[in-house]
Amino acid sequence: MPPAVSLLDPETLDREAAALYESATWQRIVTDWTTREPLPAPPDEPPPGTESWRDLLTVPVDRLVADALHALPPPPPAERRLPGRLGAVLPDRLHAWRRVGRSELRPSVHLGYARLVLTEWGWQNAPYKLRDARGARCVCGALLAAHRLGYGSATTMNESAAWIMAELRSRGWQDLIGPWNRAPGRTAADAVALLDATIHRAAHAGR
Repeated sequence: MPPAVSLLDPETLDREAAALYESATWQRIVTDWTTREPLPAPPDEPPPGTESWRDLLTVPVDRLVADALHALPPPPPAERRLPGRLGAVLPDRLHAWRRVGRSELRPSVHLGYARLVLTEWGWQNAPYKLRDARGARCVCGALLAAHRLGYGSATTMNESAAWIMAELRSRGWQDLIGPWNRAPGRTAADAVALLDATIHRAAHAGR
């Protein structure tokens, strides 16, 4: 069970994401989502002399479609309703009313709103600091901000963070999200690109 919303901070979210990612249940789910199903048997051969357009392909059609979809940019959130710069620096508790009546979201959509937080409010890399004086967030802080603005439950937020962990592990990063965020040379463009890749990963899995 995720900790109470009032107790959440970027460091807590980071630890919760790592625990979720390393759980046997999550590993089984990710394996089920990422393991390709065997390709179906090819249809009966066409009569001699009949050339099929499929004969011209060197890879299966479903693989071409998947590659084409993966190359598309991540879809933006359905709505774009972040508060302005003043909203970025206000205490999060003042945004609690925004959660009223909001429906649940998939993690990929929640990640889209976290991406908006980074691009509109800014990115920062202070160790586990929720925001800086300008209201900029780290990656975990952006997930928290999106949740507190009403975009996704705490459970969805934790799953979004676990998807980020999955993306980082696929790149060979074995530490938490926070150390990645503040690694020497890290940039805002890197953080946004990480969320873009994670959105693709989660959406491809139907999440």
